[in-house]
Amino acid sequence: MHQCRRSRLALVFALSMLAGAAHAQSDWPTRPVTMVNPFSAGSAVDVVIRVVAQRLAQGLGQQVNVENRTGASGNIGTEYVARAKPDGVTFLVGSPGTMAINPFLFAKLPYDAVKDFVPVVHLVSFPQVLVVHPSMPVKSLADLIAVVRAQPGKLNFASSGQGSTSHLVMELLKADGKLDIVHVPFRGGSPAMQALIAGQVQMAVEGLPSLPQYVKAGSARPIAVTSQARAAALPDVPAIAEAVPGFDATAWVIVFAPAGTPSGIVERLAAETRGALEDAAVRTRLGEMGATVSGAGPAATADFHRNEMAKFKRAVEISGARAE
Repeated sequence: MHQCRRSRLALVFALSMLAGAAHAQSDWPTRPVTMVNPFSAGSAVDVVIRVVAQRLAQGLGQQVNVENRTGASGNIGTEYVARAKPDGVTFLVGSPGTMAINPFLFAKLPYDAVKDFVPVVHLVSFPQVLVVHPSMPVKSLADLIAVVRAQPGKLNFASSGQGSTSHLVMELLKADGKLDIVHVPFRGGSPAMQALIAGQVQMAVEGLPSLPQYVKAGSARPIAVTSQARAAALPDVPAIAEAVPGFDATAWVIVFAPAGTPSGIVERLAAETRGALEDAAVRTRLGEMGATVSGAGPAATADFHRNEMAKFKRAVEISGARAE
């Protein structure tokens, strides 16, 4: 009899706990939400999350802050979120560097890009652009491939550093296009582009947000975009995939939650973020940056993230890049 009563009490307690958890999730958020960007303010990723966060706050009825926790190639801020309480207060602004490249670039990381996080929503993707110095006698990717193959190992490309997205995208192109081009790494995208402008290197991969200034000045000529389809911001510039079938390598922004975050919170944030991305003013601003809006939810974003990790794992292995 006592055993039966204890069993009933345990069942009632368990049901009350579940009801309490469901109620807490339905009331979420009750405190300001923080989006942690592990890179510096002013970057394309930072601008994207700030544009979205401002509109997202309206849907959530709660303040959404963006916090820049920089250092160690983005690992400091990423680890911070991995160790945060999974209570819907702290989220990660993830991009290829921290969530698809660093896991294979570093021998040891203070976080696991899969086990320590739950994908919430894929905000946007950024096609990268292959540009050449204006003195190069090429007008298309086919022209460039012909010139490179005629001079194996004689032409150079600049990147923002070993293991950077701009480096690894070119390594994938070299492998898939069977091209022999020498990598010249710099400390950041700006020095890399300055080297291109000065004619120290013949080509580079540059992000769409900062490209117009170089094209307008006539200091860089866009040859192809790295996305599978042409970019709306550069409709006359072909995709690399038009010459190298299947090629697709973009930068992206994904919101991740710490592992263990209740599914109700994850789904609510994903839904509210999709609403923010559908806002006309938000879409216009992101379009001006050259971003392609996604809005994919948790399941689709998880699949996308897995595929991106496999792609950049291959790129890191091809490149031979390593970081301590």
